[in-house]
Amino acid sequence: MTTATNEYPTKAYGATAPDSGVGPMQITRRGLRHDDVLIDITHCGICHSDLHASRNDWGGTTYPIVPGHEIVGIVADIGESVTRHAVGDRVAIGCMVDSCMECAHCEADLEQYCRNGGMTGTYNGTDRRDGSPTYGGYSERIVAREEFVLKVPDALPMAEAAPLLCAGITTYSPLRTWKVGPGSKVAVAGLGGLGHMGVKLAAAMGAEVTVLSRSESKRADAEKLGAHAFLNTTDKDAMKAARGRFDMVLNTIPVRHDVTPYLHLLRIDGVQVLVGMIDMLPELHTGVLLGRKVLTGSGIGGLAETQEMLDFCAEKQILPEIEVIAMQDIAAAYERMEASDIKYRFVIDMESLRGT
Repeated sequence: MTTATNEYPTKAYGATAPDSGVGPMQITRRGLRHDDVLIDITHCGICHSDLHASRNDWGGTTYPIVPGHEIVGIVADIGESVTRHAVGDRVAIGCMVDSCMECAHCEADLEQYCRNGGMTGTYNGTDRRDGSPTYGGYSERIVAREEFVLKVPDALPMAEAAPLLCAGITTYSPLRTWKVGPGSKVAVAGLGGLGHMGVKLAAAMGAEVTVLSRSESKRADAEKLGAHAFLNTTDKDAMKAARGRFDMVLNTIPVRHDVTPYLHLLRIDGVQVLVGMIDMLPELHTGVLLGRKVLTGSGIGGLAETQEMLDFCAEKQILPEIEVIAMQDIAAAYERMEASDIKYRFVIDMESLRGT
């Protein structure tokens, strides 16, 4: 236990401009506050959001930026008031590192929807106490408030645990919110980093899972991941025959697209949940919604739900399909990710950064 106020010089990789690429830089982590945890990062997953934020594709990026919000590591030190964690613990940080912890949403374990300024993002955010920028997991270490540090169960390998902090919880949360379980019929649209986790999680919850894809080459992968069926969305007859079949369409497609065909697949009061597309919806005729079809979106989960997801994945041995890379290979990983040349998630081994 410590009351140290010393800051921590930290090796990191980040971007300095939209066209700079992601490269080596030095950052400074704050000294421990009384309720802080210092974590030596062992692995960090790579999310499409990292690429978009580093290039300012969505606007709003403040440079320099250090991406990474799928973080796992080992507790190296703790502040004097910390009770949740101890030195040596296996821990994780996801997409947020703070919230007000006082509003109705935070009190309902929905910190991701904090009503007082929103959650504080793990990177490209602003610290609530001192106004400093938050830097993410493409780095040696991180300091975070103890409530936002989660436990990694012993049954989860560290590298595989990393993508669960974004891809895992982003798909787990809507499945739990809409009470997917035995007897549920779930269609997963898209079979990438999010989609492959959606298939595994829905199947583990007891649902009958169908993968929706326009690529026939995904059929074999869908079966290997635990899907019970595959529906080629370019087959008009098959799509028509499947109308009204599903309780949920978990839509993980990351690019702007027409969501209407997936609404037709829903039964009355069925729900299509958008978790991949961050863009304007194409024009949608409201007539399709008159069949009591629900179209909604979902972000990540709250702290309690994220811990529940980690525990569920440990119990059921639900692990993402990953490829481990060195930090120095990030540019090539971004290129391959844009080309969909990964099955299904890159994870950075942070030892590669410490060796430089």
